[in-house]
Amino acid sequence: MLLLTASREALLGPLQSVSGIVEKRHTLPILSNVLIDKKGDALTLLATDIEIQIRTGGNAGGGEDASLTVGARKLQDILRALPEGTEINLKLDANRLALHAGKSRFQLQTLPATDYPRMQFNEAESVKITVSQKAFKRQLAQVAYAMAAQDIRYYLNGLLLVVQGSELRMVATDGHRLAFASAPLEGDLPKAEVILPRKTVLELARQLADTDEPLEIALAGNQARFTFGPIELITKLIDGKFPDYERVIPPNHPKLINLGRIAFLASLQRAAILTNEKFRGVRVVLASGSLKILSTNAEQEEAQEELEVDYAGEGVDIGFNVTYLLDVLTNSSTDEIEMRLNDGNSSALITLPGDDRFKYVVMPMRI
Repeated sequence: MLLLTASREALLGPLQSVSGIVEKRHTLPILSNVLIDKKGDALTLLATDIEIQIRTGGNAGGGEDASLTVGARKLQDILRALPEGTEINLKLDANRLALHAGKSRFQLQTLPATDYPRMQFNEAESVKITVSQKAFKRQLAQVAYAMAAQDIRYYLNGLLLVVQGSELRMVATDGHRLAFASAPLEGDLPKAEVILPRKTVLELARQLADTDEPLEIALAGNQARFTFGPIELITKLIDGKFPDYERVIPPNHPKLINLGRIAFLASLQRAAILTNEKFRGVRVVLASGSLKILSTNAEQEEAQEELEVDYAGEGVDIGFNVTYLLDVLTNSSTDEIEMRLNDGNSSALITLPGDDRFKYVVMPMRI
């Protein structure tokens, strides 16, 4: 039976929106599939990995109503490989999906839609906020790089989201550095704290648009839901106690240096070439009027960079993992940054001039 007729782009767009979370190898074969639901001219696509679920819609003409699941990556790869503007016919024949495009023919295995797991969101108990996609995406970019990747402290493999009064806070840390960013919210909202999984954060960063279109966030129990454009993303939350980030941020480091972000970034990138591949350490030596960046490696090779700074106080010699400094400079967009230091054994605080809504703390390392 004919399921639908649509252009390649009308199918590929929604499919790419949902298939990013599909795991290549999964213990449950059906989780490699995407759920396709056709009712009238409305098309719904849904994918899940049990922890995250993404649903989006589209339009498709002709054909009969049906629900089925089919391999997400295979269908996406076929559509990508077809020429732009190609008309696609999908037909359902017993337990197979036939895709016809011009003189190309493909037969794909299907599994029953009734077996496909779905996540339900508890609407009644949720705390809701609405922000622009652009603002939320920018805030994510300010902190997401500081998340841990595979830490045994599972609560670090994600991002803390705090709603409090008229403020939205995001915090990420891997135990060696911490990034904090806050943004204003409309209204006076009850306090809510949740830890979003790393995979959810990366998917939101990928999907959100740089526009003022709205993003609705709903938090309820152990779930969060993000609704933007035609997309609905539901995610489980990480259950754990996030570190007390306010205690980590140093309140009054005395040594303040203003640095041109691009010049500082370029100097660090050059010095990083001759760091030890495993430890990636650089020494930052502050003296009156100058900031030196020094690196050496196991072959006794050395690099030295020097920047002029407007500083006349006491000097300090401190070591850092250069990657942690490069990350914050790469993910900032201001012309200048402020660096606050205390002594060689204390963390450094990086902020943006005239902006107390962003703070980045990096622990020192012995070199």
